[in-house]
Amino acid sequence: MSTLEDLPAGWTVWNEEPDGRCILAYRPDVFDSEQFPAACLPTLYLTRGRRNHRRPGVSREDATTGDWYVTLYFEPDVELQETNRFATREDGIEGAVELARRFADGEIDPRDVYQVPREDYFAKLDELTGRPSN
Repeated sequence: MSTLEDLPAGWTVWNEEPDGRCILAYRPDVFDSEQFPAACLPTLYLTRGRRNHRRPGVSREDATTGDWYVTLYFEPDVELQETNRFATREDGIEGAVELARRFADGEIDPRDVYQVPREDYFAKLDELTGRPSN
């Protein structure tokens, strides 16, 4: 079973609530608002219930109960469209560590999720993850 101590190089725990949501950030030393906009900081969220998917008529309590979700964001409105749903927080952490590993190994190409390309950003991510540039 993977734990947050098993995160691949480059990923850090940005925030963790005991028995609650956890936020992981990739290379905040690079995506620090000077070299690249801070909004471009790749971020993994582990949340109970779907993050930002509240529907009309769903109470806050309903939105925060149930399964755990792991979501990879490249920017606040740009996310990897992949369902990562887990029954327990521990399974969610393991899923987050695996997704972080896939990203750090260059298996995930952010070009697949962007409608408007950011070529300098993509080139830097390719460099950091060892992924061949397209």
